[in-house]
Amino acid sequence: MYLQHFALTQLPFSLTPNTAFYVGLAPHQQAFEVLQTALAAGEGFIKISGEVGTGKTLLCRKLLHTAPAHWRLAYLPDPALSPMELRWALAAELGLQYSGNIDQQQLHQLLQRHLLLLAARELQVILVIDEAQALPDETLEALRLLTNLETEQRKLLQVVLFAQPELDLRLAKHQFRQLRQRISFSYRLRPMTVAEVAAYVQTRLSIAGNPQLRFSPFALNRLASGSRGIPRLVNVLAHKAMMLAYGRGQQQISWWHVRAAAKDTEDVQAEPAFIWLSAALMVVVIFGMLFWQWGPL
Repeated sequence: MYLQHFALTQLPFSLTPNTAFYVGLAPHQQAFEVLQTALAAGEGFIKISGEVGTGKTLLCRKLLHTAPAHWRLAYLPDPALSPMELRWALAAELGLQYSGNIDQQQLHQLLQRHLLLLAARELQVILVIDEAQALPDETLEALRLLTNLETEQRKLLQVVLFAQPELDLRLAKHQFRQLRQRISFSYRLRPMTVAEVAAYVQTRLSIAGNPQLRFSPFALNRLASGSRGIPRLVNVLAHKAMMLAYGRGQQQISWWHVRAAAKDTEDVQAEPAFIWLSAALMVVVIFGMLFWQWGPL
C-alpha cells in the first residue's frame, strides 16, 4: 500500500469507524454536545439522525468509548428484533441472569427489578441503538413501554437512537405520536461544507502520521463536490486518489487523482458542467488575446 510512500503510520481514510480519527467539526461536535446534554439531564429518548455515511456510527462509538464510570451502557448494533428479543438483548447487555423458559411478562418484571437495583447504586442505564430505522413497529412500541420504568426522581432507562432519516418519516405517523413526544432531544447531521472537508482531510492525514501531506486546493474542491460533503464518500475518494498518486510516484494529491477516483466510485456527484464550460471559455479568451496581440499565428 502507500503508507511508506507518503510517510504515514496508518491508513488515514479507512471505512471502519475509528474513534482515533474522530474530527470535531461543527456537525459532529454539535451532535455530541446534544448527546452529552440530554444524557446529563436524564431524558428518556434522544435521537441522532442523518443520511447514510454522515458519521452516525462513529459518533455512537465515541459515545461508548467516552462513557463516564457511572453510566451502564447497553449497545444494540442490530435492532431488527421482536419485542421479546429486544428485552432478551437488553437483559444480556446488562448482565442479567434469567431462565430461557420465562415468558415476556416475567422478563419485563426481572428487568424492572434489575434497573431499580442499578439506580439504587447510582448507575445511569443507557440503551444505545445503532441503525434504529430497522426497528420493527411493534419493537418501537415495546421500547416506549420500557422507558415508562421510572422512580419519582428519574427514568430507569434512557434510550439513544442513531438512525437514518427513514425513522423520522415513520415517527411522523399518527400511531407513533406517543413515542414522538418522548423524544426530548434530537439532532440531524448535515453534510460537511468545502472548508470542513478540507479540515477533515488535513486532520486525518495528521493523525495518520504526516501533517505535511497535502491535497491540492482543486483536489479538495472536487473531493467536496463529488462526495457532497458525506464523510464516508470523502474517505472512499481520498483513499482512491492517494492510491492513484502512489501509482504515479507523486507526492501531492491533485485534482486529476480525485477526478479519476470519482469516475470509479458509485454514488458520487458528477462533475458540474460549468467547470468544463469555464475552461473552454478561458481557452477562447486566451487565443483571442493572442490573436489581438500578435495577429494570425
